[in-house]
Amino acid sequence: MSEAGVLLIHGLGGTQYDLGSLRRNLVNAGFGAHAIVLPGHGSRANDLRYVRAEDWLRAVRDKYRKLKRRYRTVHVLGICMGGLLAIEAVKQEHHVNGVLIALAPPVFIDGWATPWYRGLRHLLYRIPGVAMRMRVEEGEPFGIMNEQLRAIVRAKFARNERFHYRWVPLACIREVDRLRAMVVKRLENVACQTLIVHARHDELTSLRSAHYLLNGIGAARARIVVLENSYHMICVDNDRDQVTQCVLRFLLESQGEPGVIR
Repeated sequence: MSEAGVLLIHGLGGTQYDLGSLRRNLVNAGFGAHAIVLPGHGSRANDLRYVRAEDWLRAVRDKYRKLKRRYRTVHVLGICMGGLLAIEAVKQEHHVNGVLIALAPPVFIDGWATPWYRGLRHLLYRIPGVAMRMRVEEGEPFGIMNEQLRAIVRAKFARNERFHYRWVPLACIREVDRLRAMVVKRLENVACQTLIVHARHDELTSLRSAHYLLNGIGAARARIVVLENSYHMICVDNDRDQVTQCVLRFLLESQGEPGVIR
């Protein structure tokens, strides 16, 4: 049985590219890094119309259990919606042999770029058929502060590259809201050491999310790192190297090794 593996969970509409070079850096540091493709992802945005939050969670838990049979220690890491799934999965699996790392988890959708009418979506959910037909477009700033990187993302969308969906159905946002409701319940049941990494200027979800998790999980088990030079996509934005350093240091320290990263 190998020593330590890391389960990597991407965000809504995304792929493993949400995590930038983090997977490669984990492998270089000696970890087994395994990225999951969530149901409805990796193909067409229409595939998300009938996917439920339970489908995503089931896929994550199944992958987690497979890795448990392969590694002595399994760490669980997710970004954005993947961070929410990571939290809920470790909670339901009673995970203790490994850490939890939540990157930019959107417990609250209250970032500076979210429109004032965001709460109206809950009314739209109640109108038959609307959530299935209505699209939520991915727009500027694409979660990225760095203007050069933002231009690259814009060009990738123009070429229809399959690194991220350009839109998701409103029905899919409803499922994320359902997942958020699951996550905030019984946070004290997260028993493993937890790292929360969040950007101060995240346009999707404010630091309120990170502090809510810290308070719910408990300061004895959780810690926060606040980034100062990124938006939501922290693994590819200006602070990506700091994210990598924080993650690797946390993993090494959890295993009783010095948090020195070469």
